Amino acid sequence: MSTAIGVPAVVAVIGGGRMGAGIAQVFAVAGAEVTIAEADDISATAAIERVAGGLHRAAEKGKLDADPEAVLRRLATVTSLSKIPADAGLVIEAVPELIAAKLAVLTAVEKAVSRTAVLASNTSSLSITDMGAALEHPQRFIGMHFFNPVPASALVEVVRAPETDGPTLKNVLDWVHTLGKTDVVVKDSPGFATSRLGVALGLEAIRMLEEGIADAESIDRAMELGYRHPMGPLRSTDLVGLDVRLAIAEHLAATLGARFDPPQLLRDKVSHGDLGRKTGQGFYSWRT
Repeated sequence: MSTAIGVPAVVAVIGGGRMGAGIAQVFAVAGAEVTIAEADDISATAAIERVAGGLHRAAEKGKLDADPEAVLRRLATVTSLSKIPADAGLVIEAVPELIAAKLAVLTAVEKAVSRTAVLASNTSSLSITDMGAALEHPQRFIGMHFFNPVPASALVEVVRAPETDGPTLKNVLDWVHTLGKTDVVVKDSPGFATSRLGVALGLEAIRMLEEGIADAESIDRAMELGYRHPMGPLRSTDLVGLDVRLAIAEHLAATLGARFDPPQLLRDKVSHGDLGRKTGQGFYSWRT
């Protein structure tokens, strides 16, 4: 079931971190009733606060026509996957990039919703085919890779596995367009298109920094001004999270080869807890 404006009437997002909250925000703004599933009440409250903060910032910048409080009234939270709405037309998994965690979520979700619901993963690199193999109905499973920050990003990378059927793909593309975003459709492969290219550039930038070729600001500025990238690869890594980038690099190295081996500098920073903006320190200082 969809609303008159073309998104599912009921959407569930599993995981209310930065990405999950952003996904919940854009669907709620588009008119859907959105339920965020989190591990506990504290995490659920934090997820709503993230969405509220995003809505109020958008309103202050003149980028939100709706009343933030009216949008927030379309959001709910649950702390058990068995309590997500059974009539959800779309369920998007947005938990950390750990295959076991994602499989546990997806198999539980499949039991909680109708057979007509579309199930999607926001993974940036893990195999949609492998995850779908754990489901009873892999034809309704697809990758919807959103980008951070979700409300401001123009792109959704749609990942189609061999088992994903045509109606599922069509519905997802329609929903992406209704959100005001542009799709790129790619077949399932390690890192898809965006993570594979983004990680390759980011890892080489880290190696250059490690080798003393230039400082972080100069490396980023070279790509921003020389190639018109809106953000350099090191600052982008800080926003994504160094731990997230390391996990993706390790996955790509295991599946595509040594060219994706993470630099020691990246491993060291993650080991020291310098994960980027979320911890206040990465390749840049984010402390105010």
